[in-house]
Amino acid sequence: MAEVLPSTPVEFLKGVGPKRSDALVSELGIKTCMDLILHLPFRYEDRSEFHKISGIHGEHTAVQMLGVITQAKEVRGGRGSRVIAVFDDGEATMELQWFRGAQWIIRNLPVQKQVVVYGKPNLYKGKWNIAHPEVELFSHFENRKGNGLHPVYSSTERLGRQGLHSQGLAKLIRNVISAVQPAITETLPDRVIREMKLMGRSEALHTVHHPPSPQKAEQAQIRLRFEELFLLQLTLLQHKNMVTKDLPGVRFAEVGEAFNTFYHERLPFELTDAQKRVLREIRGDLNTGWHMNRLLQGDVGSGKTVVALLTALLAKDNGYQSSIMAPTEILAQQHLEGLREMLGPMDVRVELLTGSVKGKARKTVLADLKTGHIDILVGTHALIEPTVVFGKLGLAVIDEQHRFGVAQRAKLWKKSKVAPHILVMTATPIPRTLAMTAYGDLDASILDELPPGRKPIQTVHRTDSARLGVFQFLEDQIAEGRQVYLVYPLIEESATLDHKDLMDGYESIVRRFPPPKYQIGIVHGRMKPEDKTWEMDRFVKGQANILVATTVIEVGVNVPNASVMVIESAERFGLSQLHQLRGRVGRGANQSYCVLMSSSDLGQDARRRLETMCRTNDGFEIAEVDMELRGPGDVMGTQQSGVPDLKVADLVRDRPLLSSARYLAQEVLADDPQLGREEHIALREALETALKARSNWVRIS
Repeated sequence: MAEVLPSTPVEFLKGVGPKRSDALVSELGIKTCMDLILHLPFRYEDRSEFHKISGIHGEHTAVQMLGVITQAKEVRGGRGSRVIAVFDDGEATMELQWFRGAQWIIRNLPVQKQVVVYGKPNLYKGKWNIAHPEVELFSHFENRKGNGLHPVYSSTERLGRQGLHSQGLAKLIRNVISAVQPAITETLPDRVIREMKLMGRSEALHTVHHPPSPQKAEQAQIRLRFEELFLLQLTLLQHKNMVTKDLPGVRFAEVGEAFNTFYHERLPFELTDAQKRVLREIRGDLNTGWHMNRLLQGDVGSGKTVVALLTALLAKDNGYQSSIMAPTEILAQQHLEGLREMLGPMDVRVELLTGSVKGKARKTVLADLKTGHIDILVGTHALIEPTVVFGKLGLAVIDEQHRFGVAQRAKLWKKSKVAPHILVMTATPIPRTLAMTAYGDLDASILDELPPGRKPIQTVHRTDSARLGVFQFLEDQIAEGRQVYLVYPLIEESATLDHKDLMDGYESIVRRFPPPKYQIGIVHGRMKPEDKTWEMDRFVKGQANILVATTVIEVGVNVPNASVMVIESAERFGLSQLHQLRGRVGRGANQSYCVLMSSSDLGQDARRRLETMCRTNDGFEIAEVDMELRGPGDVMGTQQSGVPDLKVADLVRDRPLLSSARYLAQEVLADDPQLGREEHIALREALETALKARSNWVRIS
């Protein structure tokens, strides 16, 4: 066989061949020897002891035994074939059974040879047996280095049928690592290795598969996790340089009449220190002559819209138009009304473009936009349609970025000869570690203060046994002129989910708060848009005391007089959703409340979610807990394609490593932006290889 290199396709390895190779590619994405070596163990088992059959008891999760398989046979039945073998440890015998891959097993089982058997024992009719045990020749077991630590690899049923279960993969990887190790090159610069006190790459890859001790295994894992995070941060930072420092932008040097008139005469309240700080950061970007690419994180009610408007007025003062793209028509309409109300009689034209704007009204908007007579265009995905042509677009504000695909956002760039400045807003607080990854190529600004006069929302947790007291509290609030939201997770009763449903809840609320003394509205996603709008308008105008709703009210609803949010079956919701729902109240000067209703029987995670909500209103702290409970991929929902498919590192566990990786990546790029120096050649090649393997690393924008 020819020399085995990291780039050698696995198909050409001894014992693999086309069939197994195809399974490795389709099941685990393993194409080359290097891919195989980078398929790391997900845990280690202590295999330093041997047990006897006579010593097996019910407490064992798995046992390791030494002995001989004396006989094996394939038994055919109605459900397919299975293999039954007899294992003898010199003192007693037991059955071993395989129900999958029978033909491969019977061909490869080492009969009448000393073997090591490992698996979970089961008691059947008074006798112990093991289903699908690992079987390995004792001579191979002895030759393996290590201190009793046995690596366990993830596999699949298809691979298992071809003998590539954890043990089969371990054997294959052992052979490959020995052959390939001399050709494994170092990727990280010497100064990074020294500063982080890291193991060398070749040693780490060998150690992670052949750990002499738990401590060495951990050191090897840390080296490989750091490398993955370091390459990711290099990717993000290089992309950031490309869309900022390397991409010319419009210079907004003038602070003119529109900005000053609004700031001094129309601003309805004093800006918070956080808003002033963020505005300084934005103005600094806009005056550099380079492209702005900034993320504005702000909790519900922190005043992001005012910051966006002031930025748009800077654009107008410099002769440019702005667009504000929102994910829903409700939110776009709310932005339009809010902006027009704040601007009042000022000579700033704000228009709306959504799918509902049709006919003559649409033609007028499109024509006036092209001639530059519209200063700010608010809309949904309709803004990126080819028919929408700006006269001079200088600023694109995107609300809730994770709800838009990368390709959709890129279309906004093409609306201008010079790429417009980008301001991304999100009301979903993002954990710092996730922001460094999913939004690592954006400069981040944080609004971490609420406007003056806002009182923190008081949040309490109540079980069904306290429902009468909760209803009395709602009655007292309504008597004071306040309004109430009641949110349910389901529309109709579910046979499988025992949670309060909206229709049942609506009926019970009507019984407790009967008309005409009380007016109750209902809103859910299955309603016709016009019916939903009618009900929402009644609540906004104060004509309804209580609004019974599903999570359709999560965004885009602003009723300052609503002071109570009751969330039924609160254990059913994720933390970020609970926080978004709570943000529907607390928008006026009155004290607001959030009541989390649940059953008394709660799991550990659900209990922690509700306790977190009661303890803090800090969206960033809530986001950190949410990330710990749900993992980074779920924090912003299934549409968040920016979170990369890390193979080794974990954004929750490896937070300190991520911070170090970003800091050192910044240092390396500051010193050598193109990674062109001799000491960075291997690093640049590793980065190129990683980008080819992980296409969504380059999709972050």
